[in-house]
Amino acid sequence: MAGYPPPGSGYPYGAPPNPYGAPPNPYGAPPNPYGAAPSPSAPYDPAGEKPPKEGKGQGGYGSGGGYYQHQTPPPPPTGAYGSPFAALVPSAFPPGTDPSVVACFQAADCDGSGFIDDKELQKVLSSYNQSFSIRTVHLLMYLFTNTNIRKIGPKEFTSVFYSLQNWRAIFERFDRDRSGKIDASELREALLSLGFAVSPVVLDLLVSKFDKSGGKNKAIEYDNFIECCLTVKGLTEKFKEKDTMYTGSASFTYESFMLTVLPFLVA
Repeated sequence: MAGYPPPGSGYPYGAPPNPYGAPPNPYGAPPNPYGAAPSPSAPYDPAGEKPPKEGKGQGGYGSGGGYYQHQTPPPPPTGAYGSPFAALVPSAFPPGTDPSVVACFQAADCDGSGFIDDKELQKVLSSYNQSFSIRTVHLLMYLFTNTNIRKIGPKEFTSVFYSLQNWRAIFERFDRDRSGKIDASELREALLSLGFAVSPVVLDLLVSKFDKSGGKNKAIEYDNFIECCLTVKGLTEKFKEKDTMYTGSASFTYESFMLTVLPFLVA
């Protein structure tokens, strides 16, 4: 699964080539995405002090091409459509990895194989006050390995760890009343800050899907917010693999369509 590109790489998704010297802007999207991706923060504390209110995001829903890149964590390995059960290549920690991240992985890798499985990943994430369902853990593993073998190595674990810190900081930022939930408008702004502009129809579907009350509260909690981000990001990245010209349109064979969607349904 393709991950977030490194900061400053290439044109934003959906952006046509700009005149020489002109700043790149996403095609049809707001010139400046709402806010900037925050730095990793301390563990989320709904009872803590409220962050300052922020202004409304620029531009409307959808905004044409709508998918544009932002400063994000290091990318996981990329790959074309292939077997979702392909073997995972052994990896190493990227240079400069925080020693605490290395220690977390080593503690979870009980057999010293260089890989940790889904249950081990769920356990080590829980040690950081981040309780995730096994489905969310499976989506994390699929997104950062592009396989369904449900094991990750040091490189993928590092990407997972830093991505979760980034998403947690974004959730904190938009949970302005510190309720532990964000509503539809806050979710739209949060997704924009990650680089994804979704239409009102898609936004309503996301809230209905990831609201634990079945859509009654019209708000989603932190763990479901992560699953929502994984779904939007993963499907967008798979779509971009086919939309090579960044037009906002793509053609899929039946096989590639099924391989795109099914991993997110059966995680």
